[in-house]
Amino acid sequence: MTTSANVNGAASSGTTARALKEGLYAGIIALGLFCLYIGIKTDQNMANELVWYTRPGLLASFVVIAAVGRFAMVAFIAPWFAARREKKSASVPVHEIDAQPSFFKAHFLKIALVALILYPPVIVALTGVQGSLKYVDNFGIQILIYVMLAWGLNIVVGLAGLLDLGYVAFYAVGAYSYALLAQNFGLSFWILLPLAGILAAFWGIILGFPVLRLRGDYLAIVTLAFGEIIRLVLINWQDVTRGTFGISSIPKATFFGLEFNASPDGFAKTFGLPMSSAYYKIYLFYVILALCCLTAYVTIKLRRMPIGRAWEALREDEIACRSLGINTVTTKLTAFAIGAMFGGFAGSFFAARQGFVSPESFVFLESAVILAIVVLGGMGSLTGIAVAAIVMIGGTEALREMEFLKVIFGPDFTPELYRMILFGLAMVVVMLFKPRGFVGSREPTAFLKERKAVSGSFTKEGHG
Repeated sequence: MTTSANVNGAASSGTTARALKEGLYAGIIALGLFCLYIGIKTDQNMANELVWYTRPGLLASFVVIAAVGRFAMVAFIAPWFAARREKKSASVPVHEIDAQPSFFKAHFLKIALVALILYPPVIVALTGVQGSLKYVDNFGIQILIYVMLAWGLNIVVGLAGLLDLGYVAFYAVGAYSYALLAQNFGLSFWILLPLAGILAAFWGIILGFPVLRLRGDYLAIVTLAFGEIIRLVLINWQDVTRGTFGISSIPKATFFGLEFNASPDGFAKTFGLPMSSAYYKIYLFYVILALCCLTAYVTIKLRRMPIGRAWEALREDEIACRSLGINTVTTKLTAFAIGAMFGGFAGSFFAARQGFVSPESFVFLESAVILAIVVLGGMGSLTGIAVAAIVMIGGTEALREMEFLKVIFGPDFTPELYRMILFGLAMVVVMLFKPRGFVGSREPTAFLKERKAVSGSFTKEGHG
C-alpha cells in the first residue's frame, strides 16, 4: 500500500511539474504569436496618418488562457481521458460501446424535435412577443438554415466522399432564383421553393459532369472555382442581378394566402393579434424546421436505398466501387444534384427571410463554415452535424450578446470579430480529442440480425 501510494504520488508530482513547464512554454509561445496581432492595434486618424496603440489587457488574457489551458490539459484533462479510455476498454469491447444506449440517447431525436417545436412558444412566454424576435430569428432560424445547408453538403462530402468547396454557389442559385422569379413573375413562395431546388439541382448536374474524373484536391479546386464563378457572375451581370447593389423588396412568404403586413386582410388582423414582425419570424421558424426535417428524412431514406450504399462505396474506394459494377457517373451526379437541391431550398428560404440578397452573402467563407460544420459534427452523422451547427453558429450569435466584455477589453472591443479564432480553436480541439467529429460512431445501412452502432476506431479500420 505504501509503495503504491509513493508511486502514485511521484507520478502525480511528475505530471504536475511537466504541466507547469508546458504551461509556461505555451504562455511564451502565445506571447510571441499574439504580441503584434493582438497586443497592437493600428488605426487611421483624421489626417490619414497611421497611428497605433497597445492593448496589454487583451494580450495578457490570451497569454493566460493559453498557459492555464495547457497546464489543465496536461495535469487534469489528459490523465482523465486516459483513465476513462483504459476503464472503458477493460470493461466493454470497442464495438459494443454503443450497443445498449441510454434512454436519452435512444430517444434523443424525438426529444430534440419536441424541444424545437416548443421553442417559440416558450420564448414568447418568457420574453413577450416583441422580445422573442431576436431569439427566434438569430438563435433559431439562423442556426436551422446552417443545419439544412450542412445536411445538404453532408450528402456530397459525408456520404459520397466528394470534397465540395463551392457549395455556397447552389445556395446563391436558390436565393437569386426566388428573388428574380418572385419580383418579375409574381410567383408565390410555395411555388418557388421547389422550383429553386430544381434549378439548383440542375446546376449541381452541370458542375458534376466536368469533375467526373477528378478526386481529392483536384475536385476541391474545381468546385472552389465554380463557387467563385457564380459569385462573379452575380456581381457583373448587372442587368439581371443588379450587381453589388443586390435585389431588394423581395416578396415575403405567405400563410395560406395571408400576408404578414398591417393590411385588414393581413395575418395579424385576421386572427385579432397586435401587429408585430415577430409573427412572421415564428412562422419562418416552423417553415425552416419542416425543411430540415424533410432534409433529414430524405437523407436517411436515401442512405438505406441502393443509391445511398453506392455513395458510401464510392466514398470508401472508387476503384473497388467501379469493379463491383456500380455506375460511378450516375452515383456522383445524383450526389451533386440532391445536395445542390437542398442548398437551393435553403437559398430560397434565405431570400424570403431577408427580403434582400446580394453577392456579399455568398462568399467562399460561407462554404468554409458549412464544410467545417460537417467535418466537426462527423461526416455522415446528421445528429453530430446539427450539434456542430448549434455550437458554431449559436456561439457566433452569442458573441454579439457579450457586451460585458467591453468592460474588460475596452469600449472598442467587438467580440464577434473573433469568431474565426474560435472556429479554428474548436476545430483544433475536436481534431485532437474527437478526430471523427462530435459523433464518432455511426449505424451501418446494412446489418445482420441485430442493429449495432460502429465505433469510430472500427470505422477507421474498415470494419464499418
